[in-house]
Amino acid sequence: MLLVPHAARSLAPRLLAGVAVSALSLALLSPSQIARAQTPAPGQAQPEPAAAVPPVPAPQDRPYPGTIKLRIDATDVARHIFTGHETVPVSGAGDHVLLFPQWLPGDHSPTGELDKFGSLVITAGGKTIPWTRDTVNVWAFHVPVPDGVSSLELSFQYFSPVSPNEGRVVMTPDMLDVQWNSMVLYPAGYFSRGITVQADMTLPAGWKFGTGLDVQSQDGATTMFKPVGLNTLIDNPVYAGRNFLREDLDPTGKVPVHLDIVADSPDDLAVTPAQLAVHRNLVQQAYKLFGSHHYDHYDFLLSLSDEMGGEGLEHHRSSENGVGRDYFTEWDKMFAERDLLAHEYTHSWNGKFRRPADLWQPNFNTPERDSLLWVYEGQTQYWGKMLAARSGLISKADTLDGIALTAANYSTGVGRTWRNLEDTTNDPVIAQRRPIPWRSWQRSEDYYEEGALVWLEIDTKIRQLTNGKKSLDDFARAFFGVDDGSYVTKPYVFDDVVHALNGVVQYDWATLLRTRLDATGPVAPLNGITQGGYKLVYNDKESAFLKSAEREREMSVFDWSLGFSLHKNGVLRGVVFGGPAFKAGLTVGTTIVAVNGIEFNVDDLKQAIKDSTSVTAPLSLLVKDGTHFRTVQIDYHGGARYPHLERAPGTPDYLDAIVSPKH
Repeated sequence: MLLVPHAARSLAPRLLAGVAVSALSLALLSPSQIARAQTPAPGQAQPEPAAAVPPVPAPQDRPYPGTIKLRIDATDVARHIFTGHETVPVSGAGDHVLLFPQWLPGDHSPTGELDKFGSLVITAGGKTIPWTRDTVNVWAFHVPVPDGVSSLELSFQYFSPVSPNEGRVVMTPDMLDVQWNSMVLYPAGYFSRGITVQADMTLPAGWKFGTGLDVQSQDGATTMFKPVGLNTLIDNPVYAGRNFLREDLDPTGKVPVHLDIVADSPDDLAVTPAQLAVHRNLVQQAYKLFGSHHYDHYDFLLSLSDEMGGEGLEHHRSSENGVGRDYFTEWDKMFAERDLLAHEYTHSWNGKFRRPADLWQPNFNTPERDSLLWVYEGQTQYWGKMLAARSGLISKADTLDGIALTAANYSTGVGRTWRNLEDTTNDPVIAQRRPIPWRSWQRSEDYYEEGALVWLEIDTKIRQLTNGKKSLDDFARAFFGVDDGSYVTKPYVFDDVVHALNGVVQYDWATLLRTRLDATGPVAPLNGITQGGYKLVYNDKESAFLKSAEREREMSVFDWSLGFSLHKNGVLRGVVFGGPAFKAGLTVGTTIVAVNGIEFNVDDLKQAIKDSTSVTAPLSLLVKDGTHFRTVQIDYHGGARYPHLERAPGTPDYLDAIVSPKH
């Protein structure tokens, strides 16, 4: 029998009569009393779902009637505002749906910046037509087109962030990045390739630009581009700037390849002959690897800026590459970031030409599925590193130290004990690349770097099975090198990858891949290093590669000793889950104020870590967390630990062969 306190018993009659039931009251009633309390009185109305909104037409593979004209005014650089005008042909009256691009290629997620698109006014025949945003699919705009209207006139603005905390800045007083997906609405009900767009762009006077688009005509500061499908337009952004330099990277090649550079200052454009040579080497090493090209011309769009946001985004005939302004002027110190262009260039073959079937979608508002990103991004990450080494963008020694850094990160990362590599391909949709507090435990897009380790394992396994006669290079040529000259996307599935690997050498590749993708456990996939003739070791010397990466990111990394990384101002930027700092209660965002009673200085912290082997007392840190100060003790005595690769005597040196130039 349920014993109900007196106060609850006094409430029961009113509750059973239909008066609202509180959570506390329900907890004091029996199941039968609860059921009666929640049963409606005879004739009492119950809620029903609201009527569905009009559906958004699904894309169909048919040509859109007429050509959309898109005009972008990019002259308001002081206020960071792009102004657009668009003419959209329509046929017939009724509800026409226009879409703002939601799912962006290269982002692998619904990251269309709808929040920065505004001032939309639609007219026809001089009269305003009131539009309605779809309340379910907010990227869709319903436009009630009256009888007799043959085209819609749209005016709108795209508001570029004015500071990094609002998003990536794409317009500054000296340069800009026209990303067409942020500045266009397109008709629903059609494949994007069936929608023809003629775009023109007006820049500030005297500015020059680079793009993968073909120019039709120019009139002063306005450039009109040749009509293309919407998918091609969005795949060809424009970099423009006051300070501009164009270099030919393949003067005698079959098709043009250029490096189009915009910079904060003319002084940043000081490209030496040696620097130009290694960028030219990149093109030749890519051709030797893939044995093909999949563009009629290619433009590396490169911004050297501390004001416009950094970027690395692939396109079929170009790539967006945003680095610091000292890319050329501090060349000897900035090499850790120099695989960016190699990575994005590789995507012309892997990602744009060959693309996972579930990542190809008919328009920009159909959800993508990311299950094969370990090929799309993981193998691209691998080739980006190797092409950077083969071309001379990064030295052999620094490349090996970079591999050591990746291997060490995944040896300390414990997230694989609960989450497999395959599941991280969902991260672009789950997290949309927002910061997370426990990177080593939660995992985030590990298909990039851990994926690269898997492809290193496959490369060295092929070399092992064939006594060095074949390699992953043979896979690259067979898989990505087909249909030379074509830039029509060629989709693939998992079985296609396995089939191509077996075409190089027979092995149970499906099991190896599924094991690396599906398994959980604490062991990092380091077989590629051991099969390549090396082993991962630690000593008290920072590699030049790590120093370069730390300098670029203004941070210091102690993941393999104390278990954290921090900004130069002492703010923790990462804490290894389960490591010494974690056990001491430190978290991301905590500020180290003092080390062993002395005001924080990163050099003093490094010395204290080195000295930990000879002292018995724990390291004492005064830290600030929000408005709270506290002292934490880290009982660590392992000294400084930094990762390196060391040759394993008596083993084939496949890694050296992998990073060496192809002749």
